Amino acid sequence: MTAVGVPIRTAGPGDDLADLAAAALTLDAAEAPALVARLASPPADRRWTTLVTDDLSGAVFASMSVRDPSAGHLDLLAVHPGARGEGRGRALVEAAQEWLRGEGATQARFAGNPPCYAWPGIDVRATPAACLAESLGYRRDSVAWNMTADLTGDLSVRDDLVRLAAEGVTVREAAPGDRDGVAGFVREHWNDNWAWEVAQATGCHYAERDGEILGFAAWGARPAWFGPMGTAPAARGLGVGRVLLRRCLADQRATGLTSAQISWVGPLRFYSRAAGARAERVFWLYRRDLA
Repeated sequence: MTAVGVPIRTAGPGDDLADLAAAALTLDAAEAPALVARLASPPADRRWTTLVTDDLSGAVFASMSVRDPSAGHLDLLAVHPGARGEGRGRALVEAAQEWLRGEGATQARFAGNPPCYAWPGIDVRATPAACLAESLGYRRDSVAWNMTADLTGDLSVRDDLVRLAAEGVTVREAAPGDRDGVAGFVREHWNDNWAWEVAQATGCHYAERDGEILGFAAWGARPAWFGPMGTAPAARGLGVGRVLLRRCLADQRATGLTSAQISWVGPLRFYSRAAGARAERVFWLYRRDLA
């Protein structure tokens, strides 16, 4: 296909987009190759595509929402810095919109498509991306934010573990054989999206009492970020969430990180008190109707 004079095609198995992503996604350069790999391995029921310019100077990932069959997502757009200003970004977005229309979408979103996503939306610091979206008729729909946790401080939970043990609660790292059970708990209490993230996560911890899972926390389902986490009603007030969070953050520190992103945050107060996290990274979520 050709959009705005730029030849665009579907990516093939021989197209390595890691270097393009690292060069283009300057706000996430270190993890950009891992983001590309994650988007290329979504849940089995996702309809998705990757479109690239013929010279591999630009790429766009697009996918259909499973929850809302009328909605399509622009998951990642990357144009090499040396090829900007020549219409590649616009051409890739228009080609992705064409693909989404063909899949039945009546709305396109610059917003994360859980559970397999790169960002909640467009980082407010990515001014060219926001300008491109608005020039193509996308309207700002909502705002999401991450919190940043400093991993260089005290993340110990020794006293908490003693206190929880007195309540009959044990906190464990989820071994490979435990993941299905934890994912089942998450699916029962929350949703399939979080269950998929737990199954894909690099690390996961959970709390249990008398064989009953009470809460969980995971990290690395979206590369390098913390989340999701949750506690069952039976565990609330025990302080289980704080322990699970800090155990995961300690894991992330062990990989060499000095700070961690807590993704798509709801309860600011909890993360602030439990880990001294601060609201920092903000995303604009955009959408437009597809005529």
